[in-house]
Amino acid sequence: MSLSLSAERQEPPAEAADGAWLECIECGDTFGPFDAVRYTCDDCDGLLEVRYTDLPTFEDFSGSGVWRYNAALPLESGVTIQEGATPLYRVPRLEDDVGVEALRIKHEGMNPTGSFKDRGMTVGVAVARELGVDRLACASTGNTSAALAAYGSRAGMQTLVLLPAGKVAAGKVAQASLHGARILEVDGNFDACLDVVQDLAARGEAYLLNSLNPFRLEGQKTIGLEILEAFLADYDAVPDRIVLPVGNAGNTAALYKAFRELVQSGALAREDVPKLTGVQAEGAAPMVEAVENDADEVRRWDDVETRATAIRIGNPVNAPKALPGIRETGGTAVSVSDEEITDAQRDLAGEGIGVEPASAASLAGLRKLRAEGVVDSDERVVCLTTGHLLKDPDAAAAAGNDPEPVPAETEGVLEHLQG
Repeated sequence: MSLSLSAERQEPPAEAADGAWLECIECGDTFGPFDAVRYTCDDCDGLLEVRYTDLPTFEDFSGSGVWRYNAALPLESGVTIQEGATPLYRVPRLEDDVGVEALRIKHEGMNPTGSFKDRGMTVGVAVARELGVDRLACASTGNTSAALAAYGSRAGMQTLVLLPAGKVAAGKVAQASLHGARILEVDGNFDACLDVVQDLAARGEAYLLNSLNPFRLEGQKTIGLEILEAFLADYDAVPDRIVLPVGNAGNTAALYKAFRELVQSGALAREDVPKLTGVQAEGAAPMVEAVENDADEVRRWDDVETRATAIRIGNPVNAPKALPGIRETGGTAVSVSDEEITDAQRDLAGEGIGVEPASAASLAGLRKLRAEGVVDSDERVVCLTTGHLLKDPDAAAAAGNDPEPVPAETEGVLEHLQG
């Protein structure tokens, strides 16, 4: 199946149910959406995408949040905690500092559990319920576990999360714990956790809700739909470029799918599709390596390290979907240092926008690309920030100002301030 922006709309296969089906992006085999639990192609193990007979235009959307876009989703409604409808902030000082015509920050940290993962879980957990499974599972660098625990709890389902021991920010572990998940700390990195949870899923022990699951990415598509609608309302145009952090590359794949479907429905001109631009930390940059080397596949990095824990991933499973998205839209990928990420985190905080380190990678990457002349001064750009600053309070404290001890009386405080 071609992932090109010029791909033709398809007739539904016999396996389609209510106008939806699953299709392998490698060999094109098709499957019913809810007739069995599957994450990859039965024949070639390729990644699956959800396909639809009827693709919506903007006129088909109504309501608010993720389920405003149910005309573009596999179900009419889901297990919801009022996710979506996140702010698209104006940042005039940063706009001037970076030197672009317009800069907006899409802050996904304002979702119920503090990250974009809620968008995928509202759909994914609803599909799990449709399939009749009773145990949910994921591997996580933190945000996925928090979202899955919350939505699994909301649905009354058992939740199992596998985390790399000692590598997950405290705020995220606390969320998964409080929402009642069973937390298994694995002696290995995120990719090792994913290997184990995929094996558990293959044995039928749990329903996998990492972004390998095609239904999760359907919920994440709505980030792109919200960005386009808000931008059209404010500028009567769509953004030239969307810059986003890359871990497992699920958002890159999801936004590209949203835009392809709008092109196919006639709602968006191909030449207007925003350039998808991925940013990774230097210590975990396999996607950047593949883009820079014009490679067809991503080489797995076994050793990854960055303080941006949410993107500390060496084997992005959605690379086969994301690489075409970057290339077909005329985008690119860039890596940034941990120091550049922290600087961007501070600068976003200076505009009142609190994000965890991985989120700030998008602004750091935009700055680097603007300095290199890859991004032009006349571009209108959206930076996606994926998680709230309280997801990683230790990193926030380290990046911020230190407390200053003062005596417990006014004159002493004034003397300190004047010193």
